[in-house]
Amino acid sequence: MSQHQIIAKKFSSIFKVAPQLVVACPGRINLIGEHTDYNNGFVLPAAIDKMITIAISRRKDNLLHFVAVDFDQQFKGKLDKLDRSPQLWPDYINGVLEQFRKKNFAIGGLNIVIGGDIPAGAGLSSSAALECGIAFGLNELFELSLDKFELVKMAQAAENEFVGVRCGIMDQFASMFGKEGHAILLDCRSLKYEYVPLDLHQHEILLMDTRVKHSLAAGEYNVRRKQCEQGVTALRKVYPQVESLRDANRAMIEYTLKDLVPETIYNRCKYVVEENLRLQVGCEALRRNDIVTFGKKMYASHMGLSKLYEVSCPELDYLVDLAREEYSIAGARMMGGGFGGCTINIVKKSSINEVIERMSIAFKARFGIEPLAYKCNLSNGTHSVSGKK
Repeated sequence: MSQHQIIAKKFSSIFKVAPQLVVACPGRINLIGEHTDYNNGFVLPAAIDKMITIAISRRKDNLLHFVAVDFDQQFKGKLDKLDRSPQLWPDYINGVLEQFRKKNFAIGGLNIVIGGDIPAGAGLSSSAALECGIAFGLNELFELSLDKFELVKMAQAAENEFVGVRCGIMDQFASMFGKEGHAILLDCRSLKYEYVPLDLHQHEILLMDTRVKHSLAAGEYNVRRKQCEQGVTALRKVYPQVESLRDANRAMIEYTLKDLVPETIYNRCKYVVEENLRLQVGCEALRRNDIVTFGKKMYASHMGLSKLYEVSCPELDYLVDLAREEYSIAGARMMGGGFGGCTINIVKKSSINEVIERMSIAFKARFGIEPLAYKCNLSNGTHSVSGKK
């Protein structure tokens, strides 16, 4: 029985009727381009075959009844009183509902059951998957005829405004627009995007999960965003055309900004500008199937994230150090917001099991905990599995 069938069956057992709609919402990886999205830069994400399934139906009243199978938890509320929940996970649903209500769309009460196989805390954006799935489901159930761009923006706004994380648009965009066998080169300013075929040939994507999430993560994310904004404010005094770090170049950072701001602000901005350049070079490498060059850009990305942007941690740094010692790993870096979660590695398929074993043994010897390993394939974005089309 598939994950989708299991969640639909659970819905039926709880609510005594089959769900009107079942939605598949994938998690995402990001090959390169980290912390550039909220700076209006470029990212290269892809949807993966680890996802959340949402079974959903309309109610005849304005009540809300959510069930999270994996947490064995329930939430009950009212559509006209969307409050924060101490359980946290309902906030991602309620945040999307709030966006639809703010735009005066006619929606009603809901019965929802969710479950999935996106590892919690691994930096694979289970929150964005859930937000996109709910937005997609509401659009289908209430026949609102919104396009995917609008749904993505509403999902992002839910996380920014209701949950309180000032994330960029990458995670939601990747979850909604993913395409099997492709990465997405996304311009986070214009939202123009291009599918980049990702044929890894003899290689495979491997995620190594540190299984740690340091308490700095949530607060420091918002701090980094503010630091980048401070850098832009300083640059604008000399270069009025700079509206975000997307508009800055290396010369501006090295010869102007360095003298205007504290070293910390300079380092943050230097990383972002360099990461945008790395991504452009990396995409050109992928287009010519040059995995070696792309892998070097991944390692350079991690160095910047660790030393300049300072969002890594000892566990992530050690996994990347281990990857550098493996001849069969073309490239590796930390992925996601930082301070824990996963590294993403491009590994030769013929060696992947041995690599996992060696890295796991060394990591456990250092930190006393065994990392989790996930092999990933690229998948399609958020879509209905059954029910309304």
